Amino acid sequence: MRLLLGIAGAVIVLGGFSSVLHSLVIPRPTPTGLGRIVQRLVHRPFRLLADRLPSAEAKDRVLAPMAPLAIVVTLITWLGCFLIGYALLEAAVSRLGVRDALTESGSSLFTLGFASGDRATLNAIDFCAAVTGPIVIGLQIGYLPALYGAYQRRETEVTLLQARAGSPAWGPEILARYAQVELLDNLTELFRTWERWSADVSESHTTYPVLIHFRSPKVTRNWLIALLAVMDAAALRLSFNPSQPQAEVRMALRAGFVCLREIATIERIAYDQDPHPDDPLQLSYEDFLRGVERMAAQGHPMERTPEEAWPHFRGWRVNYEALAYRLARDIDAVPAPWSGTRRTEVTIRTPLTPIDRRPVTSE
Repeated sequence: MRLLLGIAGAVIVLGGFSSVLHSLVIPRPTPTGLGRIVQRLVHRPFRLLADRLPSAEAKDRVLAPMAPLAIVVTLITWLGCFLIGYALLEAAVSRLGVRDALTESGSSLFTLGFASGDRATLNAIDFCAAVTGPIVIGLQIGYLPALYGAYQRRETEVTLLQARAGSPAWGPEILARYAQVELLDNLTELFRTWERWSADVSESHTTYPVLIHFRSPKVTRNWLIALLAVMDAAALRLSFNPSQPQAEVRMALRAGFVCLREIATIERIAYDQDPHPDDPLQLSYEDFLRGVERMAAQGHPMERTPEEAWPHFRGWRVNYEALAYRLARDIDAVPAPWSGTRRTEVTIRTPLTPIDRRPVTSE
């Protein structure tokens, strides 16, 4: 019996250390079963409640604390695993009962020192427990600044995009607003910035997957919708203006769907790694035309007709549409145009193009 208790305790302690190392120490995407299980258990009640609410604002209020709470619950789970694991080890090497073993383990793990066994066989386990508690808590404290630093970098560009893409962001709106203020030549700077942003998000959100579920401060902003808007703007630019510079546009588009694929991998979402350009889209041609009309209304130049541009746009969008829609559904992103459906029916929010109020000068 004691042998079984010792084996069970060792497995729990080693499993806890493995989860802590994979989540907080190893700087690469690594599977962590315990953390994933805890997050799913925390997410489930929030999602069930959000799915019963009618408006995007109400859903956002419910889902906002979900990811931060998952972090706290994960920390408590790690400490609970070590508490139980060390208690089982102490019970295995002594005659302590379950209650006394838990008391001894807790006293050592949290370095409180209110319980102390007089058995020499417990000293080594007590020392290990005493070291484990501060290390785990210290790692968690160091983990939070890195987590929120990545969150702030992500949200800075999402907030800046609001003036360029509306709220919520929409690909055609980006090109419409740049055309309205005659800044189309500056699009390369936007795409260059979002290429780097995609690389940063790809690295941070696969290393710390909980960031995927961190929501923006405002309900109409969302990191995934912003990325989708930039990729759609890039695909539209390539489709309608083939004679314009393409290097930065292509790199931003490529970085965007690589980012989505790496996040899909860490989230265990299956996807087609080599889609065919003629594969069908979920976005209808009618919705495509409504976006083109928004661009044309602000004077965006078009070298191709919508009929000619559609096959090119479809060939680009097929690389990222399915993943973007799936992730938008999973995180319940703000229902923006061209972003797919959600788990429950919600009203699509379409951004409004600002009225051009520049004074008209007479000649």
